[in-house]
Amino acid sequence: MTGLLKGRAAIVTGAGRGIGRAIAEALVAEGANVIVADSGTSIAGEGGDPNVARETAKALGAIAFSESVASPGIAKQLVDLAVKNFGGIDIVVNNAAILRDAFVFRADPGDWDAVIRTNLSAAFYLINAASGVMRDQGKSGRGDKDGYNWGRIVNIVSSAGLYGNLGQAAYASAKAGLFGLTRVTAMDLARAQITANAVAPFARTRVTDIIQPANEAQKSYKDRAMKIGAHHVAAVVTALCSPAGKAITGQLLGVRGREVFLFSQPRPVARLEAGTPQTLAQNLTTGFADQFTDLTTDLEAFNTEPLV
Repeated sequence: MTGLLKGRAAIVTGAGRGIGRAIAEALVAEGANVIVADSGTSIAGEGGDPNVARETAKALGAIAFSESVASPGIAKQLVDLAVKNFGGIDIVVNNAAILRDAFVFRADPGDWDAVIRTNLSAAFYLINAASGVMRDQGKSGRGDKDGYNWGRIVNIVSSAGLYGNLGQAAYASAKAGLFGLTRVTAMDLARAQITANAVAPFARTRVTDIIQPANEAQKSYKDRAMKIGAHHVAAVVTALCSPAGKAITGQLLGVRGREVFLFSQPRPVARLEAGTPQTLAQNLTTGFADQFTDLTTDLEAFNTEPLV
């Protein structure tokens, strides 16, 4: 490897397994000092196993952190650990997520709260704790002769949060919210030259492992997903965290094998003048119908052969 990230300090959540581990491995391989943050819960967010973080950290020569980051105090402890051991924090990758699927008319509000807390609030807590340190580092010129222009935040989102998917109200809402958080983070930290981007991965994960296909389209989607290694996602995240990545912020990227997508972002595509309530629905239908977004799920939208 090239030592692209030599001397940089990184936190990766959900780094004990799957995509998170692949990202941690890639950052370590490029010289970064990494904290593997993973509470070792099941994909449903139940239980916990500190050995998940410990064993991965030991294998990578990293530091383990096995507490859940889904509270402001724990997120601060994690950032403090990076500062104590590495002298600062340069990279944050929010990857940790849980999944509790149910149709909206059957969902348990407690499951909704747990998913939002783990998949969205935890990311905010960590960004909140780390970004202040990053801004202070910018003022002090951490590690650069020509001024500190670092600070990289990468949020792992999902196509489910962009397209929607059956039974994934909590998961999709959290991931859509995480993209909104990415945009605002990029805006709030632009003057400090800290970047924030979102990456939607397509790869074999614990999420794809537990898919129980309900139809042929879902079966073929799962079969294709099982072919795609997480290292492709890790490569894109590493690129965003590199020195050249300073020019990329507020963007939404997708990674599917050797394919990298730049997603468009919601902007108005048509306009009309509103009428009365009695006529407006009809006007909307006649004026916008050919540009309405259909109810294609993310599984259907990406049900084609990937480049692997």
